[in-house]
Parts: sequence; structure tokens; C-alpha cells
Amino acid sequence: MQLGRIIIYTKKLEEVADFYRTHFGFEVLRVEDDRIVELVAQGSGSNILLHPMSAGRREGQTLVKLVFDVKDVERFCRASEKRGLKFGSIHRADGYCFANAKDPAKNSISVSSRAFARR
Repeated sequence: MQLGRIIIYTKKLEEVADFYRTHFGFEVLRVEDDRIVELVAQGSGSNILLHPMSAGRREGQTLVKLVFDVKDVERFCRASEKRGLKFGSIHRADGYCFANAKDPAKNSISVSSRAFARR
């Protein structure tokens, strides 16, 4: 069994879809008459489903962080900044490093080299 999809609730479907397409290489898949936008991972990762948020919820209210595995966090952050995505400080811990940012719907995201750390 593997994790296949993660749902992000947002009021900014198009902006969030474009964010993950631009910065993380997801393919945007829309099916006619479906209110959910599917972001298809290019490789073996999980897909992201963008689901319209109900009126009573606030952006970024859900306690979920998406972590993207990258070998070179510093290089990825520099390249992302050129495309308009600014990560916070790079943190080092237990043989790997990571940096945090937010998507347009204020959901927490992180890039991390933990998957590539020697354990």
C-alpha cells in the first residue's frame, strides 16, 4: 500500500494549481464537471487533489505540511527564488537540511534532503 493522493482545501484553485505546476513540476488535470483539480506527480510521488474550500474555513487552517524530497536544498531554493518562490532559512538537522515556505492558500510546504540522508 502507498499514499496515493493528498487533498488541499483552498479558495484559490487556479493560483494553487499554477504554484505546484510551476515550482514542483506537477501536471494539472481537470475533468469536465468535476470541481476537484488533480495535480499529477511526475515520477513516483503522490498526487495532490485541490478541493474547493467551504465558506466557513480559513486558508491555511488545516494542519498539514507537504514535504518535497530534493537532494540539494540550497540549489533548489535558489532556483525557486528566481521563479518567484521564496523559502525561509535553511535549517540543518541530523545529517539533512530543509527549508519552509507557504503556497498561495497559506498551506505549509517544505523541501528536505532527509530522504537522501545516510542513516
